[in-house]
Amino acid sequence: MSVFSDVVTTTAPLPVLGRDVSVPLVTGGEVSYAALDYAASAPALQRVWDDIAAYAPYYGSVHRGAGYLSQLSTDLFENSRRTVAEFLGCRADDQVVFTRSTTDSLNLLAAVVPAGCQVFVFETEHHASLLPWRASAVADVTYLDAPRTPAQAVEILERALAARTGEGPALVCATGASNVTGELWPVRELAAAAHAHGARIVLDAAQLAPHHPVDIAELDVDWVAFSGHKLYAPFGSGVLAGRADWLLAAEPYLAGGGASRKVTRRDDGGVDVDWHTNSARHEAGSPNVIGVYAIASACKALTEAGFDSLVAREQELVGRVRAGLAEVPGVKVLSLFGDDAPRVGVISFVVEGWNSSHFAAALSAEYGIGVRDGLFCAHPLVRTLLDSDPQEPGECGAPEAAPGERSLNAIRVSFGAGTPDEHVERFVAAVTELVRDGARWSYRTEDGRCVPDRDAA
Repeated sequence: MSVFSDVVTTTAPLPVLGRDVSVPLVTGGEVSYAALDYAASAPALQRVWDDIAAYAPYYGSVHRGAGYLSQLSTDLFENSRRTVAEFLGCRADDQVVFTRSTTDSLNLLAAVVPAGCQVFVFETEHHASLLPWRASAVADVTYLDAPRTPAQAVEILERALAARTGEGPALVCATGASNVTGELWPVRELAAAAHAHGARIVLDAAQLAPHHPVDIAELDVDWVAFSGHKLYAPFGSGVLAGRADWLLAAEPYLAGGGASRKVTRRDDGGVDVDWHTNSARHEAGSPNVIGVYAIASACKALTEAGFDSLVAREQELVGRVRAGLAEVPGVKVLSLFGDDAPRVGVISFVVEGWNSSHFAAALSAEYGIGVRDGLFCAHPLVRTLLDSDPQEPGECGAPEAAPGERSLNAIRVSFGAGTPDEHVERFVAAVTELVRDGARWSYRTEDGRCVPDRDAA
């Protein structure tokens, strides 16, 4: 059974949930909500939600039952695996393992790396790809300095790999697009450098897959990890796709039903387990069939809409936002690779004299615009970009740094295939007005966050 709905190819924004939601403003009235925090979680495509709703009456236990609904759900689950494999350009012997998120996927890979594996990861990574190796019982981790050009990233990696000792396994972890600057990383070149030195590479595609095609074979990476909730699907599902050998040689990431093929009692009272030798080995427990189906639906929707047109439209929005911010005094856009570096719809910036939390709170409360502020789960990178030491942010309403001093946190605006033109236009106009005129409301600190002071009404 297929309950995928039809998609009409278009260069207009793809319909997403929440596009008609109105939110109250502290200054009075309501406005349609401008969701500009796609890098944290993109709104679900309407197409994805419709597909989930169509499937919901047929919901059944996956890989567990002889009944019709169970068999239908199992087919849907495995067909979704094939859809994701096609979306990622997987090779014939690659495996697609369904997880909870990018973080879960990379923790899974960290749990199966062979003993003595040397792992190389840039300090510029999101915490999801920066931290799992640190907890691995078998990996020897080397953290690489932040590069300032794509070519320098390759040079830094090549030097580190050339300096490693021994002939044991090695793994490089690299992002496809920064969740802070939006800049594209030289994935193909990093993969070539890794393989030239006998290492493997895993691509954190959490920020790349929603914005650009990701082809495992073409990029020549060994694994790809991404999250459904950044790919216009609901929370709670993710993917690790790639080479099978390390996955099949290791003990299951989670032990339990679904991962085991046969369990027998021994004469001495113990238990022997025969684990699966396919993706199920690392998918113990009842799988999130709805989450998996949602990812497959999103993959089909993006493919059928046409990545070329989606990328072209997004680049127009990126250009508008960057041009608008460049006209606002005191606004500095953060970048590792420079203004001309190719990037996706993720832009972080600071405003001279403003507390970032205060600025983001004002965008929300006074203009109905949702952005992100802080360090974006990429603390070393943001502190490198801001040239700041780890510190607690100041009180709401107080400048993080006086004019001319370094900022402590940043503001991030991010968008994608579902973003209307009006949202980015409202954002640029709001930034301009806030910097020129200041906030129209009073704000205070509550539980560490800057919020409107309701007593000021």
